[in-house]
Amino acid sequence: MGRAGLNRKTALATVTLTLAAEAPDLDVFSRFGGSAFGLNHHRGFTHSFLGIPLMAAVVVAFVYAIWRLRGRKTRNPNLPPRWGLLFAYACLAGLSHILLDYTNNYGVRPFWPFSERWYSADLVFIVDPVLLVVLTLGLIVPSLFALINEEIGATRKGANAMPKGRLAATLALAAVFAYWGLRDHEHSRAVAALEARTYQGVDAIRVSAYPHWANPFRWYGVVETPAFFATMDVAAMTATSMTPEVDPEGEMRIRYKPEETPVTLAAKKTYLGRVYLSWAQYPITETEVLSNDPMNNTRAAYVVRFRDLRYDYPGSPARATLGASVLLTRDLQVVDERFGMRGASSR
Repeated sequence: MGRAGLNRKTALATVTLTLAAEAPDLDVFSRFGGSAFGLNHHRGFTHSFLGIPLMAAVVVAFVYAIWRLRGRKTRNPNLPPRWGLLFAYACLAGLSHILLDYTNNYGVRPFWPFSERWYSADLVFIVDPVLLVVLTLGLIVPSLFALINEEIGATRKGANAMPKGRLAATLALAAVFAYWGLRDHEHSRAVAALEARTYQGVDAIRVSAYPHWANPFRWYGVVETPAFFATMDVAAMTATSMTPEVDPEGEMRIRYKPEETPVTLAAKKTYLGRVYLSWAQYPITETEVLSNDPMNNTRAAYVVRFRDLRYDYPGSPARATLGASVLLTRDLQVVDERFGMRGASSR
């Protein structure tokens, strides 16, 4: 955004935009409170409409302090910093962070603390290779044509001079929005294809289509029925049809809804259980008995694993990374709560 033209209005625009765009991810430090605490506060206050102005003020104050320490120097002495405009830029950068996170299949809580509801457009995976390539090209292409850019800039004077990389940055931003538009169209078609059929003769209660973690030309479908969940791939298009096609019945994976037991209820009432269920879109539990020893009242006797089926892609590392588990004794006291692949203790 800085190279696309915002850096023409005020000094320190690029550094302010960069820091403000990254500032919402300072919530990563919440992980020091434990894995469950980190999950609860990830994409919370710092990713909310209420938090963005406060984060922007902190960023601008930090930039101002560095500017003062450096003797109030800027690269272009004819372009002084405009602090009110820089604050607006910082807010814009923070909103761009929320927008990026909203488009992926993890989601955000923009109305926190007034609402804990998660919102996600499910257009791209958490890390999308196409977006990374487009934005990277928008940064490096001008360097490949530096001499041409310098010649263009040399022919223009004063305020009309084109900052280096403006055209490439503008095209990259336009490409991002065009890509989102294409993905939104394909997402709607994939959802419609899932809604248009039955599953083992049963109508779906709800369906969702998520971006495939490894293939941008396929979608990952999750369907809920009264008795089970069904997951399958949805081809955005095939060699014989431009219409999305749900994989045949043989490729469908069925997960029957587990029976609720005192063990699963106890796990769901834990801090991690409540946090996980508030975030997960298609949660499912698995219970494993670790010990049948009636004298075992202090060590873990059960482990209840939580999974969100929107990340249950076969072979995807997200299956483990975004899973959770609660260890309980025979009398259903909590031994440990763990979120993520490493199973870091939250207690």
